[in-house]
Amino acid sequence: MTRDSSEPGDVATIDLDTVDLADSATFRDIDLTALWRRFRDERPVRLQPASGGRPAFWAVTRYADALAVYRDHERFTTEQGNMLATLLTGGDTASRKMLAVTDGAKHREMRQLMAKAFSPRVLGEVAERIKTRIHRLIAEAVERGELDYARDVAEYIPIGTICDLLDIPEADRADLLEWSKGVLSSDTATPNQADMVLARNEMLLYFTSLAAERRKKPGDDVISTLATSFLTHEEVVFNCYSLIIGGDESSRLSSIGAIHAFATHPDQWRALKEGRVTADSAVEEILRWTTPPMHFGRRALVDVTVGDTPIPAGAAVTVWNSSANHDERAFPHPERFDLARTPNKHITFGHGTHFCMGAFLGRAQLKAMVESVRESVDTIESRGEPQQIHSNFMYGYCRLPVAFA
Repeated sequence: MTRDSSEPGDVATIDLDTVDLADSATFRDIDLTALWRRFRDERPVRLQPASGGRPAFWAVTRYADALAVYRDHERFTTEQGNMLATLLTGGDTASRKMLAVTDGAKHREMRQLMAKAFSPRVLGEVAERIKTRIHRLIAEAVERGELDYARDVAEYIPIGTICDLLDIPEADRADLLEWSKGVLSSDTATPNQADMVLARNEMLLYFTSLAAERRKKPGDDVISTLATSFLTHEEVVFNCYSLIIGGDESSRLSSIGAIHAFATHPDQWRALKEGRVTADSAVEEILRWTTPPMHFGRRALVDVTVGDTPIPAGAAVTVWNSSANHDERAFPHPERFDLARTPNKHITFGHGTHFCMGAFLGRAQLKAMVESVRESVDTIESRGEPQQIHSNFMYGYCRLPVAFA
């Protein structure tokens, strides 16, 4: 887990009752590996009390309990929010309009439609573009020598891929990247909530216009597939928004986290470089290690027991993948970055009926990056402290100074 190097003793003395999982500051300047271990051992299903007008919510931190919640689509719903930002404000305006916050028969219908849009033929073509784009970016990075991998390379990989899939004009992609970065996280310690709302609205307005154009004149792209389907115009817009957010942020942060892990674990980098581990195995460990979406949310529809803890109907429940992916009960020596780890059944893409539709693309992008770096780069060295994003939902870095040679 790419975490701060604070002394483990700091965590041992923390009163878990004082830890606020809704505060983005909680996930900075602390040994999160040790903190999550304490939660799993002492409070595996823990109630975060209401505070300052904010409602209470439950936090699930063990792997087995996480799977149980994800699999139980009868007693838990996403339709009242699937992350803290929406759960704590009473719901999501995209409920039953966007795949990620729709359940039941409508979810199955929407998922089947999205599966057509993500057909092997379409994804195969995009995967080839991924390889070409990443090979060029890594080659340019090697020529540069010292660089900020986050800004100079990672920013251009996932946004380019998802924009290819949606056939977004090149001139619009920079704006979409900035809006995407502003919706779920911030590069500053005091994120402006108004700016985050504005970024979301700008993106929705953009897709409102573009979807209308594609409905009138469809092409061979995902937006056209959605715009000419049974979905309403509003549903098309929300799902395009979701594809950009889901396709960009997680993949970008996992790519940055991979390079940071290579720089700080030179033995594993050499194992990859020398072919002692496969790119496929490396990808799965990178996904487990970085776990960019720290949690996903649900609402309990009825009284339910998770682990040994009763949770009342109507309660907000968060499943902390960043803890579950480091659970000693599921992953031997989870604190080790081990590119040869097998099995590696992480839940970075979620689990169950809401398993991420973009998992194939996410893996394809990360594999192309791993293979390109292995082929073109001999050494990876840190050139300063990475800068962490501010978020209670996503984890990762917005700056990563490194040297490629």
